[in-house]
Amino acid sequence: MVALCPDRHYRCVIYGLGPYIVDYPEQVLLACVVQGWCSWCTARNNDLDGLGGPCSQELREALIDVLEPQVLWDEYGIVYGVVPFTSYFPRADIHELMAPDLLHQLIKGTFKDHLVTWIHKYLEQEHGKQHAAAIIADIDRRIAATPSFSALQRFPEGRGFKQWTGDDSKALMKVYLPAIAGHVPPGMVCTLSAFLEFCYLVRRSVINEETLEAITMAVDRFHHERTIFQTTGVRAHFSLPRQHAMVHYRELIELFGAPNGLCSSITESKHICTVKEPWRHSNKFDALGQMLVTNQRLDKLAGARHHFTEYNMLDGPLLPVGTEAIRLDLDDDDDDGAADNDPATYVVKLASRPVYRVSGLVSHVADCLGLPKLQEEFQCFLYDQLYPFADIPGDRVDLCTCPDFRGKVYVFHSAKAMFFAPSDQSGVGGMRHEIIRATPSWRGGPGRYDCVYVAKGGVDAGFQSLLVARVRLFFSCGYNGCDYSCTLVNWFLPVAGEVGELTGMWIVAPETDNQDWRVQSVISLDSIIQSAHLIPVYGNDLVPIDFHFSETLDAFKAYYVNKYIDHHAHTLVF
Repeated sequence: MVALCPDRHYRCVIYGLGPYIVDYPEQVLLACVVQGWCSWCTARNNDLDGLGGPCSQELREALIDVLEPQVLWDEYGIVYGVVPFTSYFPRADIHELMAPDLLHQLIKGTFKDHLVTWIHKYLEQEHGKQHAAAIIADIDRRIAATPSFSALQRFPEGRGFKQWTGDDSKALMKVYLPAIAGHVPPGMVCTLSAFLEFCYLVRRSVINEETLEAITMAVDRFHHERTIFQTTGVRAHFSLPRQHAMVHYRELIELFGAPNGLCSSITESKHICTVKEPWRHSNKFDALGQMLVTNQRLDKLAGARHHFTEYNMLDGPLLPVGTEAIRLDLDDDDDDGAADNDPATYVVKLASRPVYRVSGLVSHVADCLGLPKLQEEFQCFLYDQLYPFADIPGDRVDLCTCPDFRGKVYVFHSAKAMFFAPSDQSGVGGMRHEIIRATPSWRGGPGRYDCVYVAKGGVDAGFQSLLVARVRLFFSCGYNGCDYSCTLVNWFLPVAGEVGELTGMWIVAPETDNQDWRVQSVISLDSIIQSAHLIPVYGNDLVPIDFHFSETLDAFKAYYVNKYIDHHAHTLVF
């Protein structure tokens, strides 16, 4: 057919059905197979990960011609007398069109319904209900003690809430692995680690041959490690369609391309706008009519806005002439999001305006914020800036040799990191921003001092080319005609030269001096890459009941570098 394309050119177009993303119950319905069987392959329902070839409409029709309905049902999982809706479409086979659903198959299916449930069942089976309840309560406290991070959902009560949404499951996946380490056998920790690795690999926007091999290895490792649930008596078998779907992800990615987060949550988000929110605005009695009226009015408002925009009626200020609009500084609320900048290297900028009540002489800032060594550290920083090729770095020379700075500094409570985000929602150029905070009071509560990745140079790639630090202060000043944007940080050093065997995450520990004080340094803002997230290595210790998450980064001896905190960190840093 000749069709008008979006670029205003006419072309000959052949229409066809593309990949179909649905949850498993809908797959069963669309493919006309029996519950418990796979809609992609012919593996038996009691051994889904065993031998089996690809399903097809041609095979289905051939079996229906020669076998009885009961044999089809019992031996092949085929529903007799029901025809898939794609049967009459050219070049369309419903068994080939079933695409992976990251939300229901992996996040809500394998993670929430299977792994989390099995771990709790193991604890009850191994320790009894009373002791298991105490361990599960400690796991909840560990989850609640997770440090803050941009756009990370908090779980003040752990994972003990009644109704899990897709966003709840996604957020819990980011922090659940360190919380169970030490309470469950190493094999269960390895199982969850392999599963998370698989989830983040298939979520990438660009998948090459190397990534496909890593996906296959992650599936094989997951299948090997999950046998611990069998040996401990938690599970009798693993013939679970949602887990079995992991086997087909590689071939489906080769057919349809990288999912890049595409899943049924997109259509479910529309359900929130059209059903859940109108329900909340109704009086809950005979609500259907009220919900329909709400949706009609919202449609009319959207149509009016489109009409006004088309006739330029929404251009210019909307307030009356002579009324001054109050400038809103979004730094405090806009934690992260898309950035419409052109593709560029990593850029970190200070907040739009300093905190004037704290700014002043270095001695004044040090007294106000409780940073007694700020003057010394900044003088060492200036020495390194003035003499970059000196044989001895600034932190090892005599303080009398360093520049004597007595000027004024301007303090900032946040900075914005902008970077290319290949696996997250981003702006036109693929850029994304995150807010890094160093404030003595966050939203009226305790202080918040975020962690960052700092470039250390060298030829190594990934995490080995970086250092982890915790920001204590953002400030800027001028010296000898040059402007400096600086950061006072505490350092964290790797405990070993490789990732942890169980969790697959690097472990770092705070760097301390001879008096067991945490080492501080002033560094240039330009050396910061983006935000980092640390989670304590809890070991076998229990978290106190009254422990607050604002104390987490000060209270433990070692921390995991959380590579599962977001998809672009997993892609770029690790």
